[in-house]
Amino acid sequence: MSSPADVHSTPVDGVDVIGALSPSRAGDFMTCPLLYRYRSVDKLPEAPSPAAVRGTVVHKVLEDLFDLSAAERTPERAQEMLVPSWEALLEAEPELEGMFGEDGPEVGAWLSECRRSLEKYFELEDPTRLEPAERELYVEALLDSKLLIRGFVDRLDVAPDGRIRVVDYKTGRAPGEGFEAKALFQMKFYALVWWKTRGVIPAMLQLIYLGNGEVLRYSPDEADLRATERKVDAIFSAIRRAQLTGDWKPNKSRLCDWCSFQAHCPEFGGEILPLPMFREAIEAAGELATDLTDD
Repeated sequence: MSSPADVHSTPVDGVDVIGALSPSRAGDFMTCPLLYRYRSVDKLPEAPSPAAVRGTVVHKVLEDLFDLSAAERTPERAQEMLVPSWEALLEAEPELEGMFGEDGPEVGAWLSECRRSLEKYFELEDPTRLEPAERELYVEALLDSKLLIRGFVDRLDVAPDGRIRVVDYKTGRAPGEGFEAKALFQMKFYALVWWKTRGVIPAMLQLIYLGNGEVLRYSPDEADLRATERKVDAIFSAIRRAQLTGDWKPNKSRLCDWCSFQAHCPEFGGEILPLPMFREAIEAAGELATDLTDD
């Protein structure tokens, strides 16, 4: 299945682009190279996560909230939008209903978590005083290395004096002390794209954590973004090395608790799957052997 960004991506004429990278996929590789492989190379199916789907639905409500007039952007109106947003997503992806039942939360309890996320948002911001310039904005830029970097920005605010604020909503909790740099990598990634395409460094990067009601703000400078560019290039170089060598090392961490691929990970007693091209060859050989036996 193609990335959602592929629908929006602009062909780059006359340039030998070496590849494309989003902050999510870069984050996957930094978390665990084997996770990146299973998700981006093998494209293995993953069971829908109630937490991830909650994020999708809450993001949709917060995006659509700004379609209303300022006076209508109330907590009550946001709550009214929740169930229709969930039902629209479920109609588009009916398999999401499988999240609920014996092994998952009850839908009512899950919707209550969504409602709490929306309540927390109104404690942190007053949307009646905001007029975002962009929402769910697709951005992309070509680095000097010929790597295409791209992704979706939740919200972009422009102040009367032209200053730019890049905003991202997180339905989880804010990271603990010492983990803020990892959380800010995604935002610096978007700031780098904006600087490369518009020649302007965003004045503020803002992460809104709806899980525990914290806001993380950071003002980047040119040195930050040049360092981010070097880091992105280094991550992609490491991905290319793994592709060439076939060496996708697993990296065990607390995040493994939420991984869908434990059955195929040596850290959990599983065996690493053959790479897709070898799996196809093995399957073809098995089919040939069956055909010969049948004859």
